Amino acid sequence: MEGVVYHNTLRRLRRNRMVRELSADVVLTHKKFIQPLFIYEEKVDENTVEYADLKPETLSSILYRIEKDLQSGIDKFLLFPVPARKDDFSFSFSLQAVQQIKNRFANDLWLAADVCLCSITSHGHCGLLNEQKDEIDNHASVQLLSDYALQLAQAGADCVSPSDMMDGRVAAIRRKLNEQKRDEVAIMSYSAKFASHFYGPFRDICKSYPANGQLTDRRTYQIPVANSNDAIESALRDYHEEADILIVKPACYSTDIIYRLSRKLNKPVAAYQVSGEVAAIELLHRQHQDEKRAAYLETWFSLARSGAQIIITYAARHAKEWIESFKY
Repeated sequence: MEGVVYHNTLRRLRRNRMVRELSADVVLTHKKFIQPLFIYEEKVDENTVEYADLKPETLSSILYRIEKDLQSGIDKFLLFPVPARKDDFSFSFSLQAVQQIKNRFANDLWLAADVCLCSITSHGHCGLLNEQKDEIDNHASVQLLSDYALQLAQAGADCVSPSDMMDGRVAAIRRKLNEQKRDEVAIMSYSAKFASHFYGPFRDICKSYPANGQLTDRRTYQIPVANSNDAIESALRDYHEEADILIVKPACYSTDIIYRLSRKLNKPVAAYQVSGEVAAIELLHRQHQDEKRAAYLETWFSLARSGAQIIITYAARHAKEWIESFKY
């Protein structure tokens, strides 16, 4: 409009790449990314997943996969072992996988190991069921999970990562680790884990769908999507029980929780970009040929803006290359 003077023009800081770089208040680095790894005891079915970064490995292939990831700049991993047989009390394959990885790479990597029972139990739940098979036995589950966490630590894991959402399991794990002089082992807790429909591809890979029975889903122990206060309280509990890193999951649909926790607590908050979120990006790329790396970067920047200090994503192995090629 003639005669109007526009003051405080924000477009000056958007004018070109150089000034956009200078004025950016969020800077990504691949050093803050964690790469999940799936490892099968049995032969890998190539048709298990559609997306290359979710492809499970075996004991014979995982060392090569990690070697390639280290070359790409990623040296922090979260391991999900998938045993060939469902056995409620057997962790032998998981321990073997951790030992093999740490024996080969030692301190060249940081290895967190998932602590849950869903890929081990015959019913597919994250804890043990009561005699009636209609409810989780929290006490028995916590005892077994803390035993499992200690064995993973003794096998060489740098960090144990309880994803089960049982009450009190962080305190039980911390106590057991400390009693056995393994207080150097970190706990990266799934502190705010919603009962989400975006875990589907993960459950396909880990073969961890709840089996048919009286308890057919995980809504009695995972957080309701309509209750943000529950998510905050769950994270605060884990914080006070001495979790070292607090995971929020799924990431892109929980930025409000990430924001609140990152400003309330003085421990790192990790955003877990889950399999369904990854599948959405991959499907968008396949159907519309959009720039896949740009879509991933957009989600990662949004997570960092919300306060996430750590990003767990299946595409972490591309983070260094993609971040370095990002055009501001």
